[in-house]
Amino acid sequence: MVLKNFEELVAKVKSFPEPKRVVVAAAGDEHTIEALKEAVDDGIVIPVLVGDKAKIDEYLVKYNLNVTQDCIYDVPDVDEAAKKAVELIHEGKGDFIMKGKMETAQVLRPVVNKETGLGTGRVMSHFVFDELPYYHKLLVTTDGGMMTYPTLEQKKDIINNTVETLKALGYECPKIACVAAIEKVNPKMPETVEANELKQMNLRGEIKDCIVEGPISLDIALDKEAADIKGFDSPVAGDADVILVPNIQVGNVLGKSITVIAKGNMAGFVVGAKVPIIFTSRSSSAREKYLSLVLAAAVSAGNRN
Repeated sequence: MVLKNFEELVAKVKSFPEPKRVVVAAAGDEHTIEALKEAVDDGIVIPVLVGDKAKIDEYLVKYNLNVTQDCIYDVPDVDEAAKKAVELIHEGKGDFIMKGKMETAQVLRPVVNKETGLGTGRVMSHFVFDELPYYHKLLVTTDGGMMTYPTLEQKKDIINNTVETLKALGYECPKIACVAAIEKVNPKMPETVEANELKQMNLRGEIKDCIVEGPISLDIALDKEAADIKGFDSPVAGDADVILVPNIQVGNVLGKSITVIAKGNMAGFVVGAKVPIIFTSRSSSAREKYLSLVLAAAVSAGNRN
């Protein structure tokens, strides 16, 4: 199954027999509560709210969201709220975590704690679904939010994280484009060398359940006509499911170009931990937060099937 748009993803999650429990750290945030309201009304999540109870109650009343008192934890300190959220996951009281009104580093600090966190021994990476006006399906971009300058082995882990996440959503053999500025290996451009190495790992069976192409330029990965003009023959050309960027700078610029310039929609979270971790920007719209809740719920369900 390949998802064409967010409408398909929402419909998929609405069909699940029961909602998923999301633990929200520093939940006293208006856009977060607004997104939760829509997700609750759609039967997608059950909120477990951690933070300043007075502020949480204010927004619950504003958006007419009913949350039982045993699912609200009064922890006004932001850092302590993040710790409590991780504890609740360990206690089995949540299926995934969402960041409320706090900085990303604050929610990730207890997540990556080696003794009490949610690590699995693998690299954690940022997975984003992008819905573009002129592309024929949802596009994954990774990693524009976690790994700054990943090594070759870390890029391999990012691909594995991404493939595992897509398999939980029903994908069988996603097409991965390791993008660079050119399509040929150039020793003076390390990203082209590593892109080719990742392709060879895939051909040798070291990276499984996907097709890896690289180095490949962005236009070829997304536009079959551009691939034909340049004589680039690959099953990934014009049909990429995933854009693997060489570093966080490229990922950040690409992501913001998609949302700001192309007016695309996005949803994302951190993968590679024991549960998905949603950390949308504090300035993100309620719509982006809602779609990220839908995506995390879908993956949580898929991982348990």
